[in-house]
Amino acid sequence: MTKPALPEFPAPGERLASSHANADTLTLLTRRRSTTAIALAEPGPSPEQVDQLIGIASRVPDHGKLAPWRFIVFEGSARANFGQVLAKIFAAANPNATPDQIDAEANRFTRAPLVIAVISHVVENHKIPEWEQILSAGAACQNMLIAASAMGFGAQWLTEWYAYDPFVKDALGLRSGERIAGFVYVGSAPDEPVERVRPKPQTGRWKV
Repeated sequence: MTKPALPEFPAPGERLASSHANADTLTLLTRRRSTTAIALAEPGPSPEQVDQLIGIASRVPDHGKLAPWRFIVFEGSARANFGQVLAKIFAAANPNATPDQIDAEANRFTRAPLVIAVISHVVENHKIPEWEQILSAGAACQNMLIAASAMGFGAQWLTEWYAYDPFVKDALGLRSGERIAGFVYVGSAPDEPVERVRPKPQTGRWKV
């Protein structure tokens, strides 16, 4: 499958369209489906595509222009190297773990060619509510999923235990006010995912 050309980001001060009527975008959003990380394969995004993914992830609502998120990229040998960190932390916390369980943790990040950690970077004691800053980080994850799909890749946004483990956070160098919003796994998807049952949205209409 031919990957689409990467568009250029607008320059500061450039006038932008207030809307972008596009049936293809509506179809993507209507039919977007996550691909499980274990089903992702090579090839992954090129360096230019990785930069584009992160740039698009950054183009989210951001009250106060705080950029309350940052990104950590794992690709190549960095995935296996960090997997060893996860395995060591897991083994220490689970002394009865079997070798197979520890090995599974060591291979967490090798399930996909690319893993991007999205870090919620809350600016503390600021007039912009913390909740709004956290929501912006979540929007960055979703933008990345959509961008990956539009590039022709499968992707999955995961947390799992290591998103909440304090020793993993230390290993990643997280600072005060920072939490892991998720790990976005990206790669080629040889098989098409099957649509799941979706809950019916709860929608109300305000009546005066």
